[in-house]
Amino acid sequence: MITIASLIVFLAFYTLYYTSKRAALSYDLGFEKWMKNNPKQTKITGLGLLLTAYAFWLFTQSLGCGTLMFFIQLMTIGSLIIILTPLKKVSSKALLALFVIVALLEIYYN
Repeated sequence: MITIASLIVFLAFYTLYYTSKRAALSYDLGFEKWMKNNPKQTKITGLGLLLTAYAFWLFTQSLGCGTLMFFIQLMTIGSLIIILTPLKKVSSKALLALFVIVALLEIYYN
């Protein structure tokens, strides 16, 4: 469940990052062009995903711990996206592999 919340936070911040006018953007995938051309729908989607991720954190943790972990995760993932996306170090295959490994570790240790 925590891995799913992490994935949702990543997707939410990534969609909100692509609505920025100051960010150095690359259009390797088709949905990135759509996000840049439709900023209002992208912002609504990103905020909805953030609320969903926060609800997942509240469901898995208590109110205080879930809120703290959500904001720590949001800051960490946001910083990584801002740093690594202009360097083109964020690829879909690497992210998929990372999240599969983390999900397997979460299932194994629970």
